[in-house]
Amino acid sequence: MKNIIRFAFTLSILTVGFTSCTKVINLDLNSANPNIVVDAEVTDQPGPYTVNLTKTVNFSDNNVFPPIYGASVIISDNVGNSETLVETSAGFYTTSHLQGVVGRTYNISITNEGKNYTAISTMPAGVSIDSVIADTSANQGGGFGGGGRSGPPSVSIKAIFTDPSGIANYYRLIEYTNRVPNYKNISVISDNLQDGSVITANVTRRDTTIHHGDSVTVILESIDANVYEYFRTLRQITRPQTGFQASVPGNPTTNLSNNALGFFSAQAVRQKTIVVP
Repeated sequence: MKNIIRFAFTLSILTVGFTSCTKVINLDLNSANPNIVVDAEVTDQPGPYTVNLTKTVNFSDNNVFPPIYGASVIISDNVGNSETLVETSAGFYTTSHLQGVVGRTYNISITNEGKNYTAISTMPAGVSIDSVIADTSANQGGGFGGGGRSGPPSVSIKAIFTDPSGIANYYRLIEYTNRVPNYKNISVISDNLQDGSVITANVTRRDTTIHHGDSVTVILESIDANVYEYFRTLRQITRPQTGFQASVPGNPTTNLSNNALGFFSAQAVRQKTIVVP
């Protein structure tokens, strides 16, 4: 996920916009100033929790994002707990005793090169996954009507869970195959039109890399509204629309201050694992 996110950041900083068919836009693809990228999460599961800090790179550079050394990273909550994280490896800062608790509001403060970046996130209650379904089928080739030769076997993964009624809920779903995260299969949804209902979420569609006997785990994260908006807009950048309705790429809507890129999330996490039949 980190490489996908940071590549999207690089593209969004150096965005190419087309407002008409005749307008010419000149770009300097090598002049973007490096910006801080924050990848930070606190969960209701036992720690430690890790914050990853890197810098963006220019469009023409290799897809290698320099770690940020020597930053000050502090995470605190609204009941008086606070911890200064320790830099355990290049760009990674880790807690030792902080524990995420549902309902608490968490603050992160990062100081690097004389600049301070902050964010706030409140941890929602967790929502359990009722079931995970693996639908095995065959991709159909050909034209209209699904005719033609069959493609390789594919698997679609669905997660079913019951949304709590009366409150706004936001979710991120991640699929792991044999304990390896599938970064193509990450989705975010809200209960805006499904409040209090049983939700069937399409986590994976027609994936030919999942096979009989594989272990598939679905992670269901309950996130707050600001973090949902970040991942929703990030998805629009990494999977942009095409045609006349395509929007101009931009930075994801972050909850971080001072023009930082990335996100800080306090989230409740639930998971369920199945073996593909």
